[in-house]
Amino acid sequence: MNGYSGIAFTAIEGVVAITPPRFGDHRGYFSEVFKDAWFRENVADVTFIQDNESLSAQPGTVRGLHFQTPPFAQGKLVRCLAGRIMDVAVDIRTGSPSFGKWISWELSPENGAQLWVPAGFAHGFATLEPNSVISYKVTAPYSPQHDRGVAWNDPAIGIRWPVDEKDIVLSDKDRSLPRLADVPSHFSYSRTHPKD
Repeated sequence: MNGYSGIAFTAIEGVVAITPPRFGDHRGYFSEVFKDAWFRENVADVTFIQDNESLSAQPGTVRGLHFQTPPFAQGKLVRCLAGRIMDVAVDIRTGSPSFGKWISWELSPENGAQLWVPAGFAHGFATLEPNSVISYKVTAPYSPQHDRGVAWNDPAIGIRWPVDEKDIVLSDKDRSLPRLADVPSHFSYSRTHPKD
């Protein structure tokens, strides 16, 4: 297979949704969910160094909005292995025409979609079903000293989460994250192209 038929360049430059094709029969399906050469040529020329996985037991769990500062800034390729999530990326690149704007994509085992969230974006998600399992590749290791975040409910960003606020499940850490206006600039915008 030379390429994927399902690639969508979202309304925010740099964030890309990918749906690898599936080949099925009476037994089920087969899918190449990641191809390094294809990804580098069509999405971003990056090296993934680690795969992470998380389980959120309760629907309505919101994780985020997280990012790491340079030199440990992370790009993330996210997919959902069980359950269903609304995955979110927020542009935090100073000077970007979409600074402070957000994009979301539904990820589930059924649709097979993945979301590429490059460095320079805060990332988060809301679980839409119980026992949602998220798998994501990252381009840098976790670094506690570079771990940062933005408030999930920052009104200046205005994410329309698919959960009533009273029902949202949050960690103490995520509950206390600052608004974007109070976060120092860590990323500068430069125009990118699909292969950058």
